[in-house]
Amino acid sequence: MAGYDQNNVFAKILRGEIPCRKVLETEHALAFHDIAPQAPVHVLVIPKGAWLSSADFYARASDAEIAGFHRAVAQAAEQLGVVDKGYRILANHGVDAHQEVPHFHMHIFAGRDLGRMIKPPEK
Repeated sequence: MAGYDQNNVFAKILRGEIPCRKVLETEHALAFHDIAPQAPVHVLVIPKGAWLSSADFYARASDAEIAGFHRAVAQAAEQLGVVDKGYRILANHGVDAHQEVPHFHMHIFAGRDLGRMIKPPEK
């Protein structure tokens, strides 16, 4: 992966240049609804720093940033009311995993039986 692009869509959302449907914001993370949901509940959780991928995040982020990010994922799931029935968290890393935005993030999927893997949306 090339260097971090300060103009990627998540960087713009973090700067307030692009609006989002916010679920939760903490010192270390922002959670918001995906604009093209793949499940009835599809929320993105992004750390507030400039990290390309999971490898970049875990190599360079502080312990407080890592813990704060993961706590935000759990808090968002709780706030969404998906903990009891279950949810999936997913992070894509790189081209082969189809990482679409070059800013580390996790997806929270819920609201239906997700099967063993994410199913494409029904049309």
